[in-house]
This record gives sequence, C-alpha cells and structure tokens, in this order.
Amino acid sequence: MSTADSTIARLEGAADRGTGVRFVGQSVMGEPGPDGRPALVSWSEIHDDARAVGAALQAKGLLPGDHVAVLGPTSRQLMTIVRGCWLAGIASMVLPLPMRMGSLDVFIDNTRARIRHGDAKLVLIDDLLADFYHAADGDPPLEPMGAVLPGAPNVPTGNALELPPHDPDRLVILQYTSGSTSEPKGVMIPDRVLSANIDACCAAADLGDDETMMSWLPLYHDMGLVGFLALPMTKGTNLVQAAPQDFLAHPGNWMTWLSDYRCTATAGPNFSWVLATRALQRFARQGADLDLSSLTLALSGAEPVDPRAVDAFVAEAQRFGFDPGSVFPAFGMAEVAIGGSFPPRGRGLVTDTVDRIVLETQRVAKPVVVQDPDEFAVTARRLPLLGTAVPGLEMKVVDPESNEELPERHVGELLLRGTSVTPGYYKRPDATTALFRDGWLRTGDLAYLLGGELVMCGRIKDVIIVGGRNVFPEDIERAVGRLDGVRAGNVIAFGMEGYKGKESVVVVAEVRTTDTSGGADDIRERIHHRTLEVSGLPPRDVMLVDPGTIPKTSSGKLQRAACKAEYLAEELALVAAP
Repeated sequence: MSTADSTIARLEGAADRGTGVRFVGQSVMGEPGPDGRPALVSWSEIHDDARAVGAALQAKGLLPGDHVAVLGPTSRQLMTIVRGCWLAGIASMVLPLPMRMGSLDVFIDNTRARIRHGDAKLVLIDDLLADFYHAADGDPPLEPMGAVLPGAPNVPTGNALELPPHDPDRLVILQYTSGSTSEPKGVMIPDRVLSANIDACCAAADLGDDETMMSWLPLYHDMGLVGFLALPMTKGTNLVQAAPQDFLAHPGNWMTWLSDYRCTATAGPNFSWVLATRALQRFARQGADLDLSSLTLALSGAEPVDPRAVDAFVAEAQRFGFDPGSVFPAFGMAEVAIGGSFPPRGRGLVTDTVDRIVLETQRVAKPVVVQDPDEFAVTARRLPLLGTAVPGLEMKVVDPESNEELPERHVGELLLRGTSVTPGYYKRPDATTALFRDGWLRTGDLAYLLGGELVMCGRIKDVIIVGGRNVFPEDIERAVGRLDGVRAGNVIAFGMEGYKGKESVVVVAEVRTTDTSGGADDIRERIHHRTLEVSGLPPRDVMLVDPGTIPKTSSGKLQRAACKAEYLAEELALVAAP
C-alpha cells in the first residue's frame, strides 16, 4: 500500500471535494440554512476542526499508535474527535452507550473492562454521560470531549498537527465486539485493512461520486462507524446523519429524511426495516407526500435478513416510488472491517427456498417449491442470497470438524481470507488462534454457496440439536414473533438438556396483549404449538416476559447465551428456595 492509500491521505484529499454532512433530528440538529433546514457542514470544515483535535491530543503527549476511548452519543463532536484521532495516528475506541437505565452497573463494568483491556491512554466523555461513568483507580485520565475541540482552552490550531509517517499496520480502529463483557474481544483494524475494505465496498456496491448516504446507525457499531462514517469521510461522499435515538423514537423520520434529502444509499438491521414498514403504512393512511425514488441502495445487514420483512417493506415503499431492485441484502462483520459479501446493486432480493427437514438433518440445501406461504415455517426455509465476496476477499465453506471444503448447497462453516481480514483480537492470543485455521478466518457462521453466492443459515454456537435435527433458533424466533400478542424481534429460543439427556427448546418471548390476542395462557399455548411445528418437539418451557426484558447487545442483537444464563440462574434459585 502506498502512502497515498493511507487513511490520513484519504482524509486530507476528501476534505476538498465540496461535499459534507447534514445533521438532522432533534439530537444532532445542525445549524439551519437559508431555507430553515439543516445546512450542509463541509468535510473541509470538519477536517479543520479534526486537525485541531489531533493537535490537542499530541499536546497531551499522545503518540501515533496510542488508543483513545470515546464515550458519547452520535454528534458532530464525536465524528470530529474520531477523525482527529485518525489524523494523529491514534486508534479510536468508540464505546457503546447504555441500552437501558436499569442496567447501568453492567454498562459501567463493561465500559471499564474495554477501556482497560484496550490500553486507552485517554478517555473522552460527553457531558451528558459524565454522571454515569467516573474514573477509578487504575483508569486512564478522563476528560470531557469538549476539552480537545476547537474553542476550548489550550487547544492549538490545526496547523500545529504533525501528521505521522505512514504505517499500514498501525491501528486505526479498535472495535469491541457486541456483548463483550468479562473477556473483551477488541477487533484490530489497521490502516491497510480499513482502506482495503472501504475500496472493496465502494467497488462491490458501485458507489459513485454523486451519492448521498443517510445513516442513523450508532457509531460504536461497525456498520455505523466504518460503513457510514469512515467510508463517506474518506471518499468525500455527502452524508445525512441522524442519531439512533431519533430513529427509535420516530422510525418514520428515517423515510422522511431519505425523501427530503434525495438520499441514494442507506442501511439498517432487519428490525429497523420492520419499523420502517409500519411507519410507511401509517404514511399511506395519512396520504403523506413522500418520494423514495432516489433510494437505489437499501442495505439490510448486521442481523439475519427475513425475506418476509423485506417483502413487506417493498410492498409499502413502492407506494412512494421505491424500486424493489434497490433492496440490498449483504453480509459483513467487524473482523473484516464491515463488508464481506455484496449482491449486484439493482438486483433486489433473491432467495433460495429449501427443504427444512433435509437442511436440519443432512445439512444439505435441497431446493423445493412451496405453494402456501404459511407452510414456510414448518416445511421450508426461504433464505436470501447475499452476493459474492467483495474484491480482495475469498470465501469458502468447510466441514467444521474435518475442515474439508464442501460443494455447493452443502452447509458448513464459512471461512474468509484476504486483504480486509483483521490480524486478530487485541491482547487475546487465545482468541486470535481460535479465529484462524490455516490462514483462513473462521466466522462461526453456518452457510452454503450457490452459484458462488453466500447463503447464511445461522450461528454454529446457537444451533439447537433436537432429535437429530440442527434447528436454527432464528426460525423459531421468527415464527413465534408473528403470533398475536408477541413482540416481533423480541423472542429468544435456546437449547436445554431435557428428558434422558436429550436437548429440548426453551422459548422466551416479550408479550403485549391486544384486543385479539387473548390472555397470557392463550399466547403461551400458541407459542407452544408453533414451536412444536418448527422444531418437531414440544418446548421444554415457554416463558413470557415484559417488553424491554429480553437481553440484547449494545447494537440491538439478541443475546441468546445471556438469556439462557439468566434462565438457568432463575431455575437454580427456585430449586434452592425453601
């Protein structure tokens, strides 16, 4: 990699393109322009501020190769600090925010574990969070984010910044994986990996110079930080930026922003498209003036793509000019910076319908034709094709035990190799060793290839073995989530040892009764029967819980292991009770 390919050189070059960011939403609202709407803040202006941040960090004694942890909500300030770290050759550690106020103790413990494990030389915290996290003995210095921003006392001008020499192996990002707790796993993203994956994503998604990207994704998650900040920031692409809390409070705002600013590309996990669909249904009833015809890349990733959810979104979005070909189901992970496999842009959703029983018993994707859509949950699986590996990456599917490469339509573990692959986990040689096999990265995902394209089936560690069948918890969770009274996207299924040592299924579901759902007993009975249909055996237990109870990671993914641990702890408490 040449010096011109470095992250610093890219940031310097992108600042002069005349493009920039519009900050929208109540949480990050930018300065109004002549029309009263948020004005475009040029990348050049942000770049000048970031140079001052980099100079301020250097004035505090930080050196290229050091790490800085940042704890704050999505904002112009956070984006500027991240850019300033990179310009000074310092790796950013953007830390997750607390998901629920009731879990503050866990949040504090996890935050401190990441800060210490990541050898942060400095922690920068937003004033809004200062009351929640305090430095303890053994912690690095803790300062307000504003202490390194232009205008603060003793912050030098950007001219004082000394750009470090190019080092392709110097870390740019230390990305802690979702759900990291007592044994944090920090994915190391050096300069060469970040640059390679950004170029690969741009090529695979056919991203042009005239794009306008739109994001509400959290910047502590790889999709938000790399896909929708590092990419537009180093390419000089126009960006419309909102905060996650503004999307979650009013999901319809996402669609409105896309329409108002003629955005061409956006992304979100499966659950966000479900929320967007409901908002579009409401807009249709209200006769809202919305135009989604400019959106030509609607990426769904970060969690399994549900074809039914995609179909529902397309049906509603078409009313407002959306082209179904713009649907873009993709695969990615922090261990490759962000992008792993992309489909052709403009193709839309393509699925493979396979026999569920053959898939679960023989791990072979046998194609079938199902006439009745209601039968999918019982007899078949409809799985999205997620495209081919992005440039610079190779992928193959192997038998998890023998490591023998498998032919198409045979399910095994997905392995990756190439320019976008992380060198490993920071200060975790044990986890790094387990991550690789003969130079290939082990994803831990069960998948198969079809015409060279990736088809995902589920996580190896989550598979429930019931009566010789490899049942994927996502299938149970989605089937149960469609039942009246159950909160879709808030169901967890996991395996438990049952009668005579045989594994059975436990289902935990958040419920909210409706006029048609009946009471708790009625909902529990429907969950029992639906689980029996999908897994072939009756569930060992069905637990109904209040909304907001299901454990999730900071990025909103279901935490099956944590849910199982809580369930076991409750069982033990009941056994121990007098």
